[in-house]
Amino acid sequence: MTTPPSDGHRSRRIRHKGPVMLRGSEPDPQNQGTTTDQRLLDRSGGADFVHTDPWRVMRITSEFVEGFGLLAELPPAVSVFGSARTPRDHPHYAAGVELGAALVEAGYAVITGGGPGAMEAANRGASEAGGMSVGLGIELPFEQELNEWVDVGISFRYFFVRKTMFVKYAEAFVILPGGFGTLDELFEALTLVQTHKVTRFPVILLGTAYWSGLVDWIRDTMLAEGTISAGDLDLFTVTDDVAEAVATIRAADAARRAGLNGSGGQGPATGPSDA
Repeated sequence: MTTPPSDGHRSRRIRHKGPVMLRGSEPDPQNQGTTTDQRLLDRSGGADFVHTDPWRVMRITSEFVEGFGLLAELPPAVSVFGSARTPRDHPHYAAGVELGAALVEAGYAVITGGGPGAMEAANRGASEAGGMSVGLGIELPFEQELNEWVDVGISFRYFFVRKTMFVKYAEAFVILPGGFGTLDELFEALTLVQTHKVTRFPVILLGTAYWSGLVDWIRDTMLAEGTISAGDLDLFTVTDDVAEAVATIRAADAARRAGLNGSGGQGPATGPSDA
């Protein structure tokens, strides 16, 4: 099928691929003179099709479906992040165990990345306290099994699907000392709160000595340069006290249930955002 010539327009061939229209003389590299049904039913082809981007959409969809299905009936939960490299004899590990237990005692399930270190500590505290301990793993170049204190676990191929589960099923984030991955989760959470994508969502940094340098930089450099607003400093809480962290989460949860809006439990974010 070709388009008829018209004033000022050259004739160009039109091809249809399902709902997609392609106009032009360039050959369709995926067509090669065959139909979609023919290529589907042809057993002579290889398995390369499972690695193409359109097929990945189905894999992505399946990961969302599996994650939603597993976590849909999860009780109120808190996502806890921290370094996979934290040794078991480190004070940060002990803080993670204490936090996991305290969250369970307050009525929350605990969600972590399911790995070792600080994640294991929070899962361990939750499991040993008799609560629900959840691990959301990720496929990595090196093997990393879900830790032994995960009661309900699932592993994802795609980071962005996993991140959605961390946010969708959590009432708050608690950030233990960690590296790049932990910082990624921290700043994603702060961005979601700042842009009002989530409301009444506390972001708590546990460990003042570890986080003080970052907080100083946020205040003395970012705020001073005008890249954030003064109110953005209220989007997170820094503490060494597990009881304070849990109380902050419970207060924000109560405000949300009362129908009050806001971010991080300290009030709405103000000012423009670069997100």
